[in-house]
Amino acid sequence: MRRLRRLAHLVLFCPFSKGLQGRLPGLRVKYVFLVWLGVLAGSWLAYVHYSSYAELCRGHVCRVVICDQYRKGIISGSICQDLCSLQQVEWRTCLSSVPGQQVYSGLWQGREVTIKCGLEESLSLKAGADVAPRRELVLFDKPTRGTSIKEFREMTLSFLKANLGDLPSLPALVGQVLLMADFNKDSRVSLAEAKSVWALLQRNEFLLLLSLQGKGHASPLLGHCGDLYVTEGVPRSSGPAATLPALLRPLLPPALHGALQQWLGPAWPWRAKIAIGLLEFVEELFHGAYGTFYMCETTLANVGYTAKYDFRMADLQQVAPEAAVRRFLRGRHCERSADCTYGRDCRAPCDTLLRQCKGDLVQPNLAKVCELLRHYLLPGAPAGLRAELGRQLRTCATLSGLASQVEAHHSLVLSHLKTLLWKEISNTKYT
Repeated sequence: MRRLRRLAHLVLFCPFSKGLQGRLPGLRVKYVFLVWLGVLAGSWLAYVHYSSYAELCRGHVCRVVICDQYRKGIISGSICQDLCSLQQVEWRTCLSSVPGQQVYSGLWQGREVTIKCGLEESLSLKAGADVAPRRELVLFDKPTRGTSIKEFREMTLSFLKANLGDLPSLPALVGQVLLMADFNKDSRVSLAEAKSVWALLQRNEFLLLLSLQGKGHASPLLGHCGDLYVTEGVPRSSGPAATLPALLRPLLPPALHGALQQWLGPAWPWRAKIAIGLLEFVEELFHGAYGTFYMCETTLANVGYTAKYDFRMADLQQVAPEAAVRRFLRGRHCERSADCTYGRDCRAPCDTLLRQCKGDLVQPNLAKVCELLRHYLLPGAPAGLRAELGRQLRTCATLSGLASQVEAHHSLVLSHLKTLLWKEISNTKYT
């Protein structure tokens, strides 16, 4: 003990200790400054997160507007009573990515659901007293009072022809629309029912869901109220940042995306099963009963899956009918090919002589999906499969030529890829 006291006395009174004591106030200032900087940065991130959340997540506005119009008798639907009168639709986590399309996970009748509701930007900024009347005038203006069921049927058929093309299968789809409108099965379609289903048809994703029902790769529709609709389950996203808290996702360096996908995503055989489902979905889009569809935002964030690792398209907003894409491109002025882009990555060539966009897309769905699968499937692939899988994905990703002219090659490449993946996971627990 005496030796320790003597050592402490030497430390306190040596010249070096005086220098250390002299620097302590400066060190304290540095530490205080760093702490203050950390608090400031954290507060700023929290503010940005809250601001973006408040802008993106306005489910309460949707609920107020929809229920107000339901009580006025303007709209109707199979879940209106549960949503507005009985309060039996539970809104949970906000999943919206844009203010105009409100998306929430929820609970209805004891099952997990996804709730989707369109919200125009002009209405999402404030929920004032005049919101419901203005939205009624904008969205629920058709059909008008006095429209017969025959006229409504013709009106629906004309709309579907304009958006999907003149197809022999459309009358069956019109019948499906009318059947959905008559949710109470009284063999008649009221004005409120007709207004509701007409408003739903204006939503691109709803039109796609209706066209793809029964195929297994789009979430089944469970019900609607006005232009709000509910689908089964909440697909998990394959995006590399999907398992991270929303606040941290913008801070994620791009270099870590692939590593996170391998560490936090499903095991490789499950990824192979999801990929097979995605390839089958591409087949449906190319050979569907209601025409051809184009994937115009091909990202992993849109590749969803169920608890059993069955593929589900997480977001159909950027899947567009061929007729709609051609209408957008036809006669469009351009200086370069980038000017002929529908959505994010549906690009057509630019005729530099006429300075107009051509109608056919340069890159087919399959080429874009295969480029995506190179990053999704090759990391962690079995050693004996990696070389052949890489070769087939490279061949597939380089598919070019006009999308309407690659049907035979498209089908062959897709078939080879599915067979290769199925051989690897067949007769295992992953099938």
